[in-house]
Amino acid sequence: MLKLDSLLAFVTTAEAGSISEAARRLQISKSVASERLAELERNVGATLVHRSTRKLVLTEDGSAFLERAKRILREVSEATAEVSERRGELVGPLRISAPVSFGILHLASALSSFLRENPRIELSVDLDDRFVGAVDGFDAIVRHSQLPDNGWIVKRIAPSRRRLVASPDYLKTHGTPRSIADLEQHRGIIYSNRGASDWRFRQSGRWSVVRPGAVMRVNNGIIMRDAVVEGLGIALLTTFIFYDSVTSGKLRLLDVGAEAEPATIFIAYPNARRVSAKVLALIAHLRAAFGTPPYWER
Repeated sequence: MLKLDSLLAFVTTAEAGSISEAARRLQISKSVASERLAELERNVGATLVHRSTRKLVLTEDGSAFLERAKRILREVSEATAEVSERRGELVGPLRISAPVSFGILHLASALSSFLRENPRIELSVDLDDRFVGAVDGFDAIVRHSQLPDNGWIVKRIAPSRRRLVASPDYLKTHGTPRSIADLEQHRGIIYSNRGASDWRFRQSGRWSVVRPGAVMRVNNGIIMRDAVVEGLGIALLTTFIFYDSVTSGKLRLLDVGAEAEPATIFIAYPNARRVSAKVLALIAHLRAAFGTPPYWER
């Protein structure tokens, strides 16, 4: 008979790449982790990992068995959580993915208050700006603008406009742009994940792409904001990144007579599984924490 402890030891070992690291993560001794792995191999009648002094590698049988083992553990966890939810409790693991800048600036505080209200939830947060798919194992993803594939159900959390900003020192030295055409003569700090199409504006019902001379290309909004504050150039940033810098006078909003492409903060969950009460509670909590309109838009 397969034991859940043995399945967990196998999955953790496969993810950690070593029995020692798996034992550390599970808070058990290395010998216990090794015995649980050996017990699983005896029960399934196959070698699941090749052990060596340098590294641990899954066998062909191990690779095939891994996804099923993960699924079994996930279903047991979800079943346990569902029983707790029927009693009105939010219990068990909740794994989410979120973009780096938004996660640091706004999500961290909201999640802390969420956990204070639900102390039995075991939250895992992965901060990453890359697109993730339904097969990555997240219960929910928070994203900015980029919609996920058809494997997700999407819920809107809050709006976030994109505005041009520059420091007073930069404007004093290089002048203030008054039109889209003026922007091409300025130094731009560009979000590299969007590339050359980053600066898109709508004017008189038509979209235009502006390509300023790039003084910096970077894939993080916080670094972009700080570079603008230092006077390196102009950036097109979302309001949740710079709103407090405008309030303090470190940055100024620019009006070029055109509206930048809008953005939205959304949360999504896989449509292949029953949405858990934990995810629904998280959605409600984030909407309440950010407000309507969100505090960065006020």
